[in-house]
Parts: sequence; structure tokens; C-alpha cells
Amino acid sequence: MIDVSAAGARLPATPDSDGPDPDPTDQLHGLRALGARFAGKGIFIAPVFIVVLTGLWLLHRRSLDLDNAQIQLQSILDWEDALQPQLLDHLQIAAWSTLIVIAVAVPLGILLTRPALRRVSPAILTIANSGQALPAYGLLIIFLTFMGQGKVTAIWALALFALLPVLRNTMVGLDSVDRSVIEAGRGMGMTRAGVLARIEMPLAVPVILTGIRTAMTINIGMATLAFLIGGSGLGVSLYAAIQLNVDAALISVAWLVAIVAITFDWIGALAERYLHPRGL
Repeated sequence: MIDVSAAGARLPATPDSDGPDPDPTDQLHGLRALGARFAGKGIFIAPVFIVVLTGLWLLHRRSLDLDNAQIQLQSILDWEDALQPQLLDHLQIAAWSTLIVIAVAVPLGILLTRPALRRVSPAILTIANSGQALPAYGLLIIFLTFMGQGKVTAIWALALFALLPVLRNTMVGLDSVDRSVIEAGRGMGMTRAGVLARIEMPLAVPVILTGIRTAMTINIGMATLAFLIGGSGLGVSLYAAIQLNVDAALISVAWLVAIVAITFDWIGALAERYLHPRGL
């Protein structure tokens, strides 16, 4: 009679039954490393994508045969008289509004994380929240009431609209710095300003840059509404194409806005990569 228990004991062990279970922590680290690897390559793939997208846009424009096109299509898509000046205005509005956001939100975020001003931070955040909670069109109208028509009004309205991501990220980045590291800096004789400049800000930079990149992308998209208050920008041609129901013009202008937004997002990604403090 065969001893089953003894035979079973001699059978080779299967990995599923007797082998060590895979560590889920190792799998998670592996997935994160794979994601970081692709994210790192994405920053170099993006310019190729932008060039291809721009080339396809130029081919699309040539296929429209503007020389023989109807007058309304020609007036919307003419590069020298329409698109080029509108594109420059669009870039100016987005760039200036983003610079104002950085100049206001980063110092304000630093001040609101200091003990003396922490009490007023909820009130300031509420004001910043209201800027994004309001519809962009409503915000433009409010600024129009006080500042009149024009590009400057659009710049300040967009700056308020995009203030929250940078302000909140600055506060979150500074608050997330390990307190023991700050205390160690103070224990070494560093002043409060020294701790802020040499420990807190470098550690918070990645989070702050993420907020700036978000604000920049928001401003590129929202600058298409600047034409509503006489601020020019690509929204002029976009709105004209919608009003005239010219699909070819609508696609071409929207395509151009997408190229600008992707380009700015790539510039933000570059800043995030190369302004990140080394060793952190």
C-alpha cells in the first residue's frame, strides 16, 4: 500500500503553494519607477509632438487655399493681418498674468505660513477661492466695471483667476517640510530667514513649480476670453469663426490655441525638471 502522505512529501514544491509571496511594496515601487521613467522621457517627446502638430497645422492651412477662399474665411485666417497679431496679444496676456500670479502668490503664500499671519490665512484663501469659483466671464465683467476695456484688464482678471493653485501649492509645500529638519537648522544657529531660504524653500520648490505650471496652462486657455472686453487674443478669430459658422476656420484657430497650450505646458515641465533643487 502506498503511503500517500510520504509521496506527497517527496513531490517538488510548487511556487504558488510553498514559494514566498511577492511583496506588494516591491511591486508598487516598481510601478512608480516605471512611471517616473516614462515621465522623464515624455519631456523629450513633447517637443517632437509639438513640431509634428505644428507641421500638420501648416498643411491644414495650405489645404484651405486662402487665395481663392471666401472673404470671411480669408479675413479670419490671414496670418499677417489676423492670426499673428492676435497670437502675440494672446502670449502677452498669458505671460503677464502668470508673472503677476508668481509675484503675488509666492510671497503671499510664504507670509501666510508664518506664525504671525496664520490666523488670517483662511480669509485670504477664501478670496483666492472666490477668484476661481466665479465664472471666468463674470470675473472679466467685474474687472471691466472698475478698469474699463483692454488688455490690461484681461491680464489682471486672469491673474486673480489663476491665483489659487500657486498660493495653495506654496502653502502646502512649506507646510509639508519636516519640522525636525527645520528645528535642526535652528539648532545649528540659523535665523528664521536663513531656515526659510536654505531649508524650507528648496524643499517646497517642486510643489510650488507644479502650481505655477497649472496657473500657466489655465491662463493660456482662459486668454481666449480676453476678446470679450477688448483684450484681443486668438479668441477674436475663434469667436468670428463660430459666429460665421465656418468650420475650417474654427478648426484651424482652435488647433493653434492647442499648440500654444501644449508648448507652454512643456516649458512648465522643463522648469519643473531643471529648477528642481539637486539632491532632493
